[in-house]
Amino acid sequence: MQVTKFTHSCLRLEHHGGVLVVDPGVFSEPEALDGADAVLVTHEHPDHVDVAALTRALERRPVPVHGPASLAGVLGDAAEALVVVAPGESFTAAGVPVRTYGGQHAVIHPDIPVIQNIGYLFDEVVYHPGDALFVPDDVQVDTLFAPIHAPWSKFSEVLDFIRAVAPRRAYALHDGLLNANGFGVLDRQYTAMSNTDYRRLEPGTRIDA
Repeated sequence: MQVTKFTHSCLRLEHHGGVLVVDPGVFSEPEALDGADAVLVTHEHPDHVDVAALTRALERRPVPVHGPASLAGVLGDAAEALVVVAPGESFTAAGVPVRTYGGQHAVIHPDIPVIQNIGYLFDEVVYHPGDALFVPDDVQVDTLFAPIHAPWSKFSEVLDFIRAVAPRRAYALHDGLLNANGFGVLDRQYTAMSNTDYRRLEPGTRIDA
């Protein structure tokens, strides 16, 4: 399985000829959706789903869009492609085995309602948690994409999340709001303290998983 990291929270997985795209949001490159056989969305926020870009892609090539039930409220015409998933489920998307985790977005502020969020484990190897720090307790994650920066997070919580998951390697996710200064600070901290092989990938970088 090959994984390409696009800007912010978007991943493209290619497996035995199938193409699966996760969280193609407004900060991510629209070409991430080219040739997709399935799309998975962790939650409804626009940095995780660019509804206009997704709608155009579905008009060109209809494919299933897996995500939480609350996603239907923002998808508009694209909602007819939605396949609702919930935590604790297993299914196959674009030929890739997927398991679901979590259920709720991390708390941004007590005054902001908490929405649904689904984390996805791909082929028992790659874990994308979306906007939450849910630790799977029934699998040893090999490759973790960790959300390193967000309005809802702080460094100590994300660091403890990476340590708790204890993957063989961790890559930065949810980094689209950072500039070079922020990358420099967080790269040093996570590399030194995460107890794993931590790296940040430039958009468009492909790895084997």
